[in-house]
This record gives sequence, C-alpha cells and structure tokens, in this order.
Amino acid sequence: MRFGSKLIAGALLAAAAFATVAAEARTVRWARSVDAQTLDPMSANIGPTSNLAHQIYETLVIRGYDGKLVPTLATEWRILPDDPTVWEFKLRQGVKFHNGTDFTADDAVFSFDRARRPTSDYRGLLTSVESVTKVDANTIRIKTKAPNPLLPENLTNIFMMSKAWAEANNALEPQNIRERQENGATRNAMGTGPFTLVSREPDVRTVMRRFEGYWGKGQFPLEVSELILVPIQQDATRIAALLSGEVDVVHDVPVQDIARLAQSQGIKVTTGPENRVIFLGFNVGQAELKSSDLKGRNPFADARVRNAINGAINRDAITRVVMRGQGQPIGYVGSPFISGYTAELAAVPRFDPAAANRALDEAGVRRRPEAGNTRFSVTLQCTNNRYVSDENICQAVVAMMGQLGIRANLVAKPAAQHFPELQREELDFFLVGWGIPTYDAEYILTFLYHTRTASNGTWNGTRYSNPALDTRMLALQTMPDIQRRNAELAAIQKQLRDEAVYIPLHLQSISHASRGGIEVPVHPDAGAWFKLFRFAGS
Repeated sequence: MRFGSKLIAGALLAAAAFATVAAEARTVRWARSVDAQTLDPMSANIGPTSNLAHQIYETLVIRGYDGKLVPTLATEWRILPDDPTVWEFKLRQGVKFHNGTDFTADDAVFSFDRARRPTSDYRGLLTSVESVTKVDANTIRIKTKAPNPLLPENLTNIFMMSKAWAEANNALEPQNIRERQENGATRNAMGTGPFTLVSREPDVRTVMRRFEGYWGKGQFPLEVSELILVPIQQDATRIAALLSGEVDVVHDVPVQDIARLAQSQGIKVTTGPENRVIFLGFNVGQAELKSSDLKGRNPFADARVRNAINGAINRDAITRVVMRGQGQPIGYVGSPFISGYTAELAAVPRFDPAAANRALDEAGVRRRPEAGNTRFSVTLQCTNNRYVSDENICQAVVAMMGQLGIRANLVAKPAAQHFPELQREELDFFLVGWGIPTYDAEYILTFLYHTRTASNGTWNGTRYSNPALDTRMLALQTMPDIQRRNAELAAIQKQLRDEAVYIPLHLQSISHASRGGIEVPVHPDAGAWFKLFRFAGS
C-alpha cells in the first residue's frame, strides 16, 4: 500500500479553500447542554469531552465534514510492503505545543502508550496494537497483533500529548474518572491544537485563546480569537441566552425551538443527521434487579421479555411527537454511516403491544393483582442534558411500559452522574446514545457487547457476556478479507439484534444555532472544529 497521497492532496486543497488569517479579535461563546467531564483527553470517551479536547489537542487524523479521513498531525501513512502488521506514520514537521516545545515521535509514542493504559477510556480502539515505536524524530511505526487494514479509522480520537509536560504535571496515567480521581491533566492542558487553555471552571466556563504559533495558521480560517465554552443545562435558559446575545452558538438546540429560532432575525439554524443511535439497555446478567419489586428473578435475563418490550416501543410516535421529526426510527444499534450497516438489520420491529403482553404472559412474567395488577417495577435511569429530548424520550418509554404492566420509575440525571453509574454497572434499565467515530460496526460490538474487561466492553452496562462471540468480535479487527469480514459482521449483528440486549430507538438528528454571522455546519459526529468556522462576509 502506498502513502495516501491522493487523500493528502485533497485535504490540502480543502484547507486552502478555507485559508485566511483572522483580521480582528472575535470571541465566540459556545453553549452546550452538558460540560466536558474532564480535560484529560484519554479519560472519558464521551462526545462533549472529546469535542472540547479537539479544540486544544490534536490527533494524527480527523474526519472531515464529509466523514472522510483528513491528515492532521500525520501527513502520510502506509502499511509496510514487507510486513502487513506494521503501519508507518510520517508526522507533520514544525508543529509546536502551546508552551513552544516541538511535537516529535517521542510524544506520539508516549501518547499511544498512555491511551493503552488501564484507566484510558480509549484503549478499546487500540486492542489490536502490539507496540508503537519511534523510527526517527518524525516517523513512528505501529505494529498490530495481526494485519489490521482499518487501523487509521480508529485514530480520530487518540490525542497527542507532550511527554515532558505529562511527566512534569502528574499526568503520566490517564485520569481514573470512574473512581472520581484527578490528575494534572484534569483541569490543565498542553496540546498542539488551534486554541490554548486560559482557564477552566467545570460546569461554569472553559476559556480558550487562539494559539498564534499554530501550524495551521494560513491554512485554516482561525477567525475565532477567543472561544468560551458555557454549559447551560436548561433548554429554555440556553435558548434565551442565544436570543439575548449572551452566547453566540448553541450546540444542541431543543427540537421545540428549531422553528422559532429559524424565524428569528439574526439567527442561523443548521440541522443534519448524526452518526449516533439512541437506545435502551437492560441489566441481563444479575440474578435479581436491585431496583425491582420482583424478587428472586431478573425478568430482563429472559430474551423473551426483552423482545416483548422491543415490540411494545412505538418508535414512530417517539420520533414524530417527542423528537418532532428530528430522528429516524431504527431497529439495531448502528447507523447508515458505518460499514456493516444494512437495511435488513435496521428494520424496525412491528409495534404490537397486544402481542408483547401475550409474550410476557408466556414468559411467566404475569400481572400481579396484589401489586396493583403490574408485572414488576423497575427504575429507568436517563440523562436529562446529553441527547436531544432525552428525558422526554424516557417519559414516553415509561408510558409504553405501563401498557405492558411494567411500572418504570423514571430517574433523570445529568450525564456527569449517569455515565459513571453506567460504567460501574449500577443501572438496571437505562437510556444511552452511541456515536461511532470509526465508522465501523466493530466499534459498537467491542465497546457495548463484549464481556467487560480492562480493554473491551468498557461501556457494556448490561452484564451481557458471550465468550464465543467475544472471540469473533475481536477477530474482526484483524480480518483483511473484506467480503468475509462483512459476512461475519452481519452474522454477529443479527444474533445480537435478535437477543435484544439493547432496544434501539432512533438515529438522532442535531441542530446548531448561531448569531453574529458565524456559520456552524453539522458534522456527522456532532463535533465542532472552530478553527474552520467563518464569520459572514469575511
């Protein structure tokens, strides 16, 4: 395989189309419903956290707004002709960290090793990697355990850090966010990105300033001179702040406000599909649900019960009424953006609550007159500030569960509380969303379905475990025969869809709103790269 010269040339042409030098200082106040959980770029594999990291840190490659890979801190990459298990990456020269030191192969090797540490939430992307070595100051080689032709697809969120800075700031290990620990990178940062960190007040504001020594100066617009992230959880407050001019960009516009904002003078709304599926998950592994009044049995451990619930979810009603059309019903955890997707897999189950009630009776989970004619109760845990209309979605699910005689008690919490509880396997019934940055179905399988280990299944809060499938999932990482791989992907995904460990609801659409002339397009990964954005008329 030759170096990706065509890809690089295309990326440089795209960069040239953006090229300008900012003529004046412009501050952008960027409002989101949820803050980043940390500044440590390897600690929490969550969209808002990695999106903030992309302003300060950089990766070897990123995905452009068309979903294709674009060179960033790597300019070229290839598989060695004499060894298909080794990828060679040429690093961009002349790149400086924000403290003025050079970015070199030593930093890249350190960053990959750090990302593979036990407390890194990104290590699941690198399980095929055997070693990372330095060839010279501007070249590294990544050896995989077997040929892995898709390795670069996994690197869009593997951020490069300064080895010297990490050593000096107690940041050699990624922050253990599950155990609520902190390190020197939790509230401080040293990257090569277009913005440097000025100050960090979690859940209040994060202030960043344009890095005047940025390698991309003259290649990208860089019209934003100061970027301030302002988390505002309440929808009404966030929109009011935009309308009053207190903020300039709202990243996640509530569906009920899209039409009103689109008609507001000076406000621009952009909407697009996101590479993210929203779904429900069950505790399928424990003998008894802690939050349920049905003792001595876990009804969710029975696939018949899970499939009955799957058929009782009215996805059309959720997307039409709750989402106001800003979503697409789907029947499996995946999206049309990714390899492994098929219309057959994604087909939505027939909505039939009568059949679902009969199936529950046949499964022996019957209505109990002594419990108000309910089958059982359970707590449904949901975020209230992460996904589009997340709490409202859960309220609709509660009503649908009621039609089955299942009393779901809704508990809605901020994402900063919900996600650690999910990863600690403390939830019985929950809502979650999953973006797919590798654009490959294997990412879903190894993170969400694989048996929980130090490196895989790190977001599997269901306690589901199938060792035979685990082996097949991991084999996908090093399967060079694309036809055989696609067939295996289809077989694994069909089996898991039929087991209904998760109940997919819909693909999410997302809307951004802005004022002051700044244009904010929608990225399939719901990211925002402010170095690319222009102000109208500039």
